[in-house]
Amino acid sequence: MNWTARRRRFRQILKGNDCITPATVFDPLSARMVEDLGGQVGMLAGSVAAMSILGAPDKMLITSSEFADMALRICRAGDLAVIADADHGYGNAINVQRTIRELDHSGLAAITIEDTDLPQPFGSEATQLLNIDEAVGKMRAAVSGRVDADLVILARTSAATITGRDDCIARIKAYEKTGVDGITLIGARSLEDLTALCAATDLPIMLGGIGSIAPKADDLVKMGARICLRGHQPYLASLAATYSAIQQVLGQANPDDAPPVINSAILRQLTREDGYDEDADQYLK
Repeated sequence: MNWTARRRRFRQILKGNDCITPATVFDPLSARMVEDLGGQVGMLAGSVAAMSILGAPDKMLITSSEFADMALRICRAGDLAVIADADHGYGNAINVQRTIRELDHSGLAAITIEDTDLPQPFGSEATQLLNIDEAVGKMRAAVSGRVDADLVILARTSAATITGRDDCIARIKAYEKTGVDGITLIGARSLEDLTALCAATDLPIMLGGIGSIAPKADDLVKMGARICLRGHQPYLASLAATYSAIQQVLGQANPDDAPPVINSAILRQLTREDGYDEDADQYLK
């Protein structure tokens, strides 16, 4: 498949004058739901991938190939532009380069690489960041790992809540020089901090973990934010519905509290059943 068109659409979002909230995607059907409902962007989170692939918490337990396989299944289901949280890139700068190449072939529109020291080092208690020099090397490797020049690379940092405003600004400026296409800022202690961080770069910004600050959409746009993450409710809601349905099946809940099931016509649309029926008529008869 040719993935370039969706990547160019995503680049137009970064150049635009709106701040988009992506919907969480975690399998082919969820990606089609977003697309069919008019969503412009999907988000594949590392934590969601860990739960979906291993049933495990977000502890850096999945491999890059497992993540790439999941991304491919999601992206080839339709034409949705999908951002993926590729965590630390699954190793050092050389590993990051290889991870980007693999994910490039998976059809993602954008990939984030973060500067957190992952997996958790022995003896550490709090979350730590890589030193700036090592993090810069990883961002440079990510940019060089692209096969398709339209694939968007976003440098992600949580420095705002770990090491503070000044260090975060220094990191933003250093990462901007590596050739990344945007900055992902996770968390901020105040609206004043967020404003200062966004002002530190001319690159488009993706925001996450700012629910307690909650700036207005227009203010986010003025700050340079073009993507704003607001949790993974679709995935968590799907888990809640499945849990409740299993309780019903096992007789552990009130039958009147059974969650609704999806409309058969919607399911037929999501599975693209009409297209398969047309193929069957053409090739099997």
